[in-house]
Amino acid sequence: MKKKLNQLHATAICGNDISSSCLYVSALAILYAGQYAWISLLMVGAILYLFRKVYGEVVGAIPLNGGAYNALLNTTKKSTASIAATLTVLSYMATAVISASEAVKYAHGFANFSIMHVTIYLLMGFMLLVILGIGESAKVATAIFIFHITSLLLLCTFSVYFLFHNGFDTLISNFKEPIEGSFTNALFFGFCAAMLGISGFESSANYVEEQKDGVFPKTLRNMWVLVMVFNPLLAFLALAIIPMSTIDANGETLLSVMGNVSSGNWLSYLISIDAALVLSGAVLTSYVGVNGLVERMALDRILPKFLLKKNKKGSSFFIPMTFFGLCVSILLLTNADLGALAGVYTIAFLSVMILFGIGNFLLKTNRNRLRRPERIGWIALLIAILGVSSALIGNIVMNPEYLTIFLEYLIPALLVVGLMLNRVQVLKVILSIINYLTSNKHSFLDGFNRWIKRFINTINAQQFVFFTNKDDIATLNTVLQYITHNENTKRLKIVTVVESQEQIAPTLKQDVDVLNRAYPNIKIEFIVEQGKFGPEKIKELSKRWNIPVNYMFIGSPSEHSEHQLEKLGEVRLII
Repeated sequence: MKKKLNQLHATAICGNDISSSCLYVSALAILYAGQYAWISLLMVGAILYLFRKVYGEVVGAIPLNGGAYNALLNTTKKSTASIAATLTVLSYMATAVISASEAVKYAHGFANFSIMHVTIYLLMGFMLLVILGIGESAKVATAIFIFHITSLLLLCTFSVYFLFHNGFDTLISNFKEPIEGSFTNALFFGFCAAMLGISGFESSANYVEEQKDGVFPKTLRNMWVLVMVFNPLLAFLALAIIPMSTIDANGETLLSVMGNVSSGNWLSYLISIDAALVLSGAVLTSYVGVNGLVERMALDRILPKFLLKKNKKGSSFFIPMTFFGLCVSILLLTNADLGALAGVYTIAFLSVMILFGIGNFLLKTNRNRLRRPERIGWIALLIAILGVSSALIGNIVMNPEYLTIFLEYLIPALLVVGLMLNRVQVLKVILSIINYLTSNKHSFLDGFNRWIKRFINTINAQQFVFFTNKDDIATLNTVLQYITHNENTKRLKIVTVVESQEQIAPTLKQDVDVLNRAYPNIKIEFIVEQGKFGPEKIKELSKRWNIPVNYMFIGSPSEHSEHQLEKLGEVRLII
């Protein structure tokens, strides 16, 4: 049995990403909100507190890898879920490249080397680490995480000592500085900029299946504590010990400057080393998160199946290799231009947060019967979605060029996913064009024509399963409509699992016969399976019929049902 992550290891993987934000978010918030930056950062913490419950409710109800994609896949259309998945992958790509590049720049202060070459080597190193397995990745992430938290605690301790030892003159002077525009505008734009400090919060949901039971909500709590404590505290301490002009001039290395001011060169060097390590840890988070997400997308036939091939350790190797190639291509195409990458990064990850909030809304309305460990109220959910939406709009207003850059990456990515989702329709169009252009039976395109037909038949031959014990034809019709609009298949098994023949719903077979006539393009097979419905029976049927579990559908189990989703594997909800 695959070893799962404990609280420390799971927190370390996502915590490196979200906690690395303190290296730049304090200076960024001060740039827009001045001496009130710490308030903007506390506002971000308040919104993140609400998102703890948003994520806790959704992932608690549907505890599968995939984050926002998984939330939307089980509550709405597959195409909508694919948009969330595409945005998440873009966010991870931008995060990996930015973090790797910045980590190398910090390390460049200690040695002379080519930043571009070493950034590529760093991305390659983490690719190899992920291929070795998530357990090995977690050990490295944990070591980095512990070193990072220790460094931050040292920096805060020496900064507080410096403040009380040298007086409050700098703090008072900074608070007397005039701000641009109104107090409200300063807080709002500081809040928008500071929302970058929560990137990485979505990561834990993308590898929830690799975590031990009960660990996921603890990772959310731990990430929130990191953001709520360190980001406002470091911004306040920076304002307390460093003049505003110096902060403005040293935005990218603010924490190193704080270390130098509060305790000398040794702490400044320590923070620089820590920055290089924890930003490297954020690269690892991107690899682990994208691995879990892309595996789920490939299982659902949104991405090619070859990505699912695994090595002897049970790790996918094509996914990290492909991700590495994409990251290097972006690095080379943009020449590591952080402005261009930040445009993708900011809009993508804030959009993912909004979509997760929408996923929670749909879960409440479409899957309200599902049991979940916690719930967020409607008003709190609305505030959470509006908070992130306003930050997204604010970032676009502050940097309108980001939207253009973001679309340059998003549109090609959506075209690839759209092509996979609609590949049968695209192949049929190609087939029609060939048939129109070549009436001659012995045309050189005849072989290509036959290959396309065989490929279409192979795609449509994939069987799907719907489990039911009710003879409700309206429900069954809804199932057929969902499959027709979301899956490429010509075959569906409607299965009822009973312990005795008397338990078979009276008119279920007749209902299936009616549907067979109503949907002539899909062969519907009615199967009565002897036994008890549950995870063991699902695994048995999956193996016997060679149908992956994620191609098996059920209606939403009620809150008191003995068959809860987390126990049934990767079955999908469509009713």
